[in-house]
Amino acid sequence: MLSILLTVLTAYLLLGIIYFGFRRPGYSHLRHTISELGEDGAPNRLTVSWGLFFPIGVGLLLGAMLTTNPPLRGLLVCLGIGYVVAAVFPCDVGSPSGGSAKQTVHNLGGAVEYIGGIFFLNQAQKALFLQQVVPANAQIGLLIGCLVAVSLPGFPWRGLAQRVAEVLLFGQALWLSMP
Repeated sequence: MLSILLTVLTAYLLLGIIYFGFRRPGYSHLRHTISELGEDGAPNRLTVSWGLFFPIGVGLLLGAMLTTNPPLRGLLVCLGIGYVVAAVFPCDVGSPSGGSAKQTVHNLGGAVEYIGGIFFLNQAQKALFLQQVVPANAQIGLLIGCLVAVSLPGFPWRGLAQRVAEVLLFGQALWLSMP
């Protein structure tokens, strides 16, 4: 049941990011963060916030209630908080590392998602997907590198770094949810 829920949420998020990215003039999946799809003034801000980010976040929090695996539960709570906060507190234009009070809360939600995700993946490292090919420490190191890259506003590949981080987090959540 949980793996089905996470598969649906992941597919919905992926399709939503692709769809709204193509609908936004000048948006680059390589340069721009996912949050910028719902930033202040974005053409589809309300739809992205309440039709994409919020249901994803609530679904992840629901998924956390369906598992008895503590690291997976923690990971899902962190991911869910990140997406709910992104919906309720959309980022300022360009998703800067500083800015308005709303941007600060938005960034705190992202910190919970990524730092919490790293923490809980570290707790589950013996069970991570593909650890025989890419050791758990390398996967977690890549996630940390992506977090640093995303936090640098001038970094030209912010969007790519964030998407790699999301694939790692959601992919591992899906893997850990498998019966």
